[in-house]
Amino acid sequence: MYAWFGPERALEFTTGYLIEKALAVDNIFVFVVIFATFGVAAAYQHRVLFWGIVGALILRAAFILAGGAFLQRFHWAMYVFGCLLIATGLKLFIDRNKEPHPERNPVVRAFRKVLPVTTEGHGPRFSVVKDGRRFATPLFISLITVEVTDVVFAVDSIPAIFAVTSDPFIVFTSNIFAILGMRSLYFLLAGVVTKFRYLTVGLSLVLVFVGAKMVLADVYELPVVASLAVIAAILAAAVIASLLRSRAALNRARRTARRSATA
Repeated sequence: MYAWFGPERALEFTTGYLIEKALAVDNIFVFVVIFATFGVAAAYQHRVLFWGIVGALILRAAFILAGGAFLQRFHWAMYVFGCLLIATGLKLFIDRNKEPHPERNPVVRAFRKVLPVTTEGHGPRFSVVKDGRRFATPLFISLITVEVTDVVFAVDSIPAIFAVTSDPFIVFTSNIFAILGMRSLYFLLAGVVTKFRYLTVGLSLVLVFVGAKMVLADVYELPVVASLAVIAAILAAAVIASLLRSRAALNRARRTARRSATA
């Protein structure tokens, strides 16, 4: 981006990529819950994520094209997107300790009514035929849930990147490149993502900050460098605080174990 379009576009791309990548970590926690809820074996999780990401690429491309055209035609939509981000950030902070229940999603429940679902898994297959009828497998239900979850997250992340730049090309490329690494990021962080207990707080602050930047754009336009620095500082602080909290909890557990051993 720097070589082709210069430093300004490169900074916009980097900021959008960082926002999407940070929100993807929150996605990973939900994916862990989805796979546990539907009993998806580790050997087949990569298959669900592969097709889930393919679907996400198509859906997000449509969202970005529609959102870009809407913003260009209706300037007031910028304030709507900004308020949506602020509200989402506040809701994320308030609900940070609530457990997600993907199986209760209305789309998933409606799909179960349309197509019968088997209770047992069938390896990597998304559907099977029994007695002349087509049945969806729990693996396919988990795929539908992943897609629906990504759509929900896209409602937050895409307006957040539009707050950084109105160039649909930069919005699309930063979003897509971040998503393409989501499967690798999942297998890297799935086992430790729950240790980042303050990451949700950091993400909520990022969404509120980006939403406020969008709402106040006509009053004062914050430079892209400053936006990138603020977002990076918030996320770094959330990760460092989470690691310190985990280390402190581990040290307390070790001291308790030593006292129990000497008692």
